[in-house]
Amino acid sequence: MKARPQAAASRSAEFDALYQSHSREVWGLAYARLLDGELAMDVTQEAFLRLWRQWNAGESIINPRAWLLRVARNLAEDDAKSAFRRNGTHAPQSLDLVQGREALPLEKLLAKEKRGLLRAVLAELAPADREVLTLRYALDYDMKTIAEVLGINSEAVYMRMTRARQRLAARLTELGVAGP
Repeated sequence: MKARPQAAASRSAEFDALYQSHSREVWGLAYARLLDGELAMDVTQEAFLRLWRQWNAGESIINPRAWLLRVARNLAEDDAKSAFRRNGTHAPQSLDLVQGREALPLEKLLAKEKRGLLRAVLAELAPADREVLTLRYALDYDMKTIAEVLGINSEAVYMRMTRARQRLAARLTELGVAGP
């Protein structure tokens, strides 16, 4: 029973000696790759932790210095290639600047209310005004096509369109609706 604690103490002393003699070199190698002192320290600690685990698993490591440097180099390379390292992180406030493709709920609600009000005002207009506005804006007909559909000349369509828009705008202004 006494042999085990002595072997563990011997192994611990050997590990401490390795750490004292090689930790700066391992850290330096990691720092050269990562250019971040804290990350280099994390890599150094992970390399030594892996060495300790290998020893506890009964693995024989002939050249611990070379093994530590190889493990540290691989860990630093893995960290440098990680998606986290490439993309980094951003402050939560930076997401406030991201614009979605859809309108905000409040904007959607306001647009829906405006459309409802527009429908109500269109219903109040004379049928001839509704007809010309519907052909132009709902069906997207050009003036020539509207003239053909209504059986009138293009100048008359322009006149009807202008007057219908003026009456619609006046009514919307009375209701307090501004802009398109």
